[in-house]
Amino acid sequence: MRPPPPLSDRRVAFTTPEAYARRLRRLLELQGASPLWFPTVTTGPTPLTSASLKRYLHRRRLQNPIPNEALSLDSFSALAFTSRTGISAFSAALSAATPLPLSDKGEAFTVAALGRDAELLDQAFLSKLCGNPNRIRVLVPEVASPGGLVDSLGPGLGRRVLCPVPLVVDLEEPPVVPDFLNDLELSGWVPVRVPAYETRWAGPGCAEGLVGLDGPAPDAVVFTSTAEVEGLLKGLRVIGWDWTALKARWQGMVTAAHGPVTASGAERLGVCVDIVGSRFGSFDGVVEALADEYAFFI
Repeated sequence: MRPPPPLSDRRVAFTTPEAYARRLRRLLELQGASPLWFPTVTTGPTPLTSASLKRYLHRRRLQNPIPNEALSLDSFSALAFTSRTGISAFSAALSAATPLPLSDKGEAFTVAALGRDAELLDQAFLSKLCGNPNRIRVLVPEVASPGGLVDSLGPGLGRRVLCPVPLVVDLEEPPVVPDFLNDLELSGWVPVRVPAYETRWAGPGCAEGLVGLDGPAPDAVVFTSTAEVEGLLKGLRVIGWDWTALKARWQGMVTAAHGPVTASGAERLGVCVDIVGSRFGSFDGVVEALADEYAFFI
């Protein structure tokens, strides 16, 4: 007789935005958990961010250039994504680009993404980018972090890299993206930041569901980004709570973070993290780490 999954009968709260919720929910369910979804941020493209991306999705004008026109994608040597949502937003903007943004000739062009996010850099995506697939090099760093991405890109030698990153609204921007851009500069790249989508606080009611939860205490809460942590803390303040009060109510609830970047951000905001996923190329790592924590009790 097979033993039950490690998270059987465990109630696990998570705060990911909708774009990532289904994936994380499924992984938790496979380990036997009862997922409790309380999103504290929303993510997605807006007309403003889509327009910002489209400014770069044109061919270089060799004659009669337009004053103050944005750089064309052919003026860059690389495209660096730090999130799955950034790739999706860029792909949507690409669909309306005519002609293809990259010419068939020129130096090798690198498209980089982290971990499982690179699954979105499929043939359909690349064919919308350039008609010559041999010109494109897909780069997936061994370490799925912004720092690992910088290391894998190597010396920039003064070349440009386009960085589609989030526009943070109603929250303080975590240091992840500014640090990433600074590290690129230190490596000799010329990073050009473009808002690809919005990361926005889910609003004043986002913490009410967790605070008012009926039944047994959640066994764990999982954060997959620093913005989610700040969003929850901001929601708690609106209803007169704080993290200390929440932990006092749900005694025994452990806090899990998707990788060291999220853990560091949570700690900076005053949220102590108990479990950190060591494999952070996908959500599998944090779910496995959580399962290992509870496997002893089966």
